[in-house]
Amino acid sequence: MAGPDSRQSLIDYALRTLGAPVVQINVDQQQCEDRLDEALQYFVTRHYDGVQKVFFKYQLTQTDIDRGFISTTNIGTPSGDPDGPTGEDIVSVIRLFRFGTLSGVNMFDVRYQLALTDYFGINRGLNGSQSTPLAGYQVTMQYIGLLEQFFSPEKSLRFSKVTDKIYVDAFSQDIIAGQYVVLEAYAALDPDVHTKIYNDRMLKKYITALIKRQWGANMLKYDGVQLPGGISFKGQQIYDQAVQEIMMIEQEFERAYELPIDFIIG
Repeated sequence: MAGPDSRQSLIDYALRTLGAPVVQINVDQQQCEDRLDEALQYFVTRHYDGVQKVFFKYQLTQTDIDRGFISTTNIGTPSGDPDGPTGEDIVSVIRLFRFGTLSGVNMFDVRYQLALTDYFGINRGLNGSQSTPLAGYQVTMQYIGLLEQFFSPEKSLRFSKVTDKIYVDAFSQDIIAGQYVVLEAYAALDPDVHTKIYNDRMLKKYITALIKRQWGANMLKYDGVQLPGGISFKGQQIYDQAVQEIMMIEQEFERAYELPIDFIIG
C-alpha cells in the first residue's frame, strides 16, 4: 500500500496508527487539520527536506528604492522552475550577491584581463616557472577580492518572515531601478506540490503524536469517570504519553534532520 500523499491521507494514517477504527479516537476533524498545520510548520523549520536552497532573480523598481525594501510577495519562482517556491515561501535569506561598481565581470574587468593576458603563467607558473603553478594568480585574485570587499562590500540584509520585507543596506548610488539582484535563500516546499513530504517518516510520527496529545487533552474532562462494566477514562495517561513522545521526536529532529546553524542567519 502506498504511503500518505495528501493532507487527508496523512490524517487517516495517524488515526489508524492510534487505533482507529477499532478504537474511537475522540478528536474532531478540524482539530486534526490544526495539528497537521502545526506539524508542517515545525517540519519546515527543523527538517532539511522541508526547505530548499534557491536563488531568486529580482529586478529592482523605483518603488523598491523609494520605500527602502523588497517585498517578498513580488518575487516569483526561480528561473526554469515554474513549480518551485516563490518569495512568499522564503524562510531565511542568506545573502545578496554583490552588486555595484566592482561587481560585474566583463572584458574590461581586471580579472578578465589578468586571465586573458597571463594564461600561460596560470598554467605554467608565473615567469615560466613550473614550481608554483596557479600560486601567483591565486594570490593576485585574493588581493583583487580584498579590494572589492573594501570598495564595494557585500550588502547586509535584514529580513523577517513576519513582515515579508527584505531591507538592503546599501549606498543609494549602488542601487538603480531596473537593475537585477540575486538572492540566496531557503524557501519552504509546498507539500501539495511535493507530495512525498506527506510520507516522510518523521512527519508521520510527529503528526500522530500531536493528534494523540489532542486526544488526551479532549479526554481530560472525563478523566476518572466510571463507565458501565468498571471501565474508566484515562485522558491524563494518554496526554502524558503523547507529551513524552513529542519531546523525543523533536529531539530526533534537532539531532538528525535540522540544517546547520547558518540556515537561520540572514
